[in-house]
Amino acid sequence: MTTPATRLSVLDLVPVRTDQTSADALAATLSLARVADELGFERYWLAEHHNMPAVAATNPAVLVALVAGATRSIRVGSGGVMLPNHAPLVVAEQFALLEAAHPGRIDLGIGRAPGTDPVTAWALRHGAGGVTDEAVERFPEYVDNVVAMMDAAGVGLQLNGRVHELRATPSATSVPPIWLLGSSDYSAQLAARKGLPYVFAHHFAGKGTAEALDLYRREFQPSPEHAEPRTFLTVNVSAADTAEEAERLALPQLLAMLALRTGAPLTAQRLVEDAEAHEVPDQHRGLLEAMRSRWVIGDGAGVREQLARLASRYDVDEVMVHPVAGAHAGGDPGAGPGREQTLRLLVA
Repeated sequence: MTTPATRLSVLDLVPVRTDQTSADALAATLSLARVADELGFERYWLAEHHNMPAVAATNPAVLVALVAGATRSIRVGSGGVMLPNHAPLVVAEQFALLEAAHPGRIDLGIGRAPGTDPVTAWALRHGAGGVTDEAVERFPEYVDNVVAMMDAAGVGLQLNGRVHELRATPSATSVPPIWLLGSSDYSAQLAARKGLPYVFAHHFAGKGTAEALDLYRREFQPSPEHAEPRTFLTVNVSAADTAEEAERLALPQLLAMLALRTGAPLTAQRLVEDAEAHEVPDQHRGLLEAMRSRWVIGDGAGVREQLARLASRYDVDEVMVHPVAGAHAGGDPGAGPGREQTLRLLVA
């Protein structure tokens, strides 16, 4: 089981391998969530990405419902809903219903990034016309709207000289906590100003973590819900019985991130054997090694020690791990044994 010193949580992008269909990827995610629940992990968050061959996490609210229904006690949430892609009322309604169905177990993590390419972002946000930049600029307002709409008392909407009552759900008895996600000073300052919990995407950015968390803590303004700053970070993790095997299992995800960073064609995640056969261009090897240096990869004991050092370095009592271990050829398409083994080794 996890120890009080460093609580552990899970971030899942619902990866899709070359041997998987979307249905297989979802089955693997539900299996991983059950393992996390069984092992006593704190929370299980689902990401939002669109039009990506290797990621099936397109709709956090749907995924949260599936995972919460398949588990018993772990907190389940979004990591996160990319708010500029959605009308605030829709997000508030979705998570108010999820909280009603699973009271005390739902988290709403909110982010500002598009989670996709510019063309898909346009189709997602304003397919019938409009300017996508406006949604990003109004992000702080949208955050306030979601918070207000989920309140049990609702919010008054002024329209045509009248005030109309607006509630995300008719009779709420609890509200899911809202977390602000980010990988920059902007998100840290916004979370501090609004008195919201904050999560730094260390797994994606890898740089500026200490500066962002220090800024958040320094500028935090207490809110009715949160008297003190509350924060943790995310990190890519691959654990196996040996450090060598952990490195092999991490390679497919490393190559996927390399393709994303270099503008190469995106594909479903390679199997380990296919990843090892792939030749990385000399000009990209430095970038690959730089990314690898920010990941936590090794045997169980080594990874547990690295995570404890990260928690101490950034002064957090919780770390959210993104299990990036891939799969070997010939395995069950509906399972992610490398990801499940990573979680088990973290609490051995």
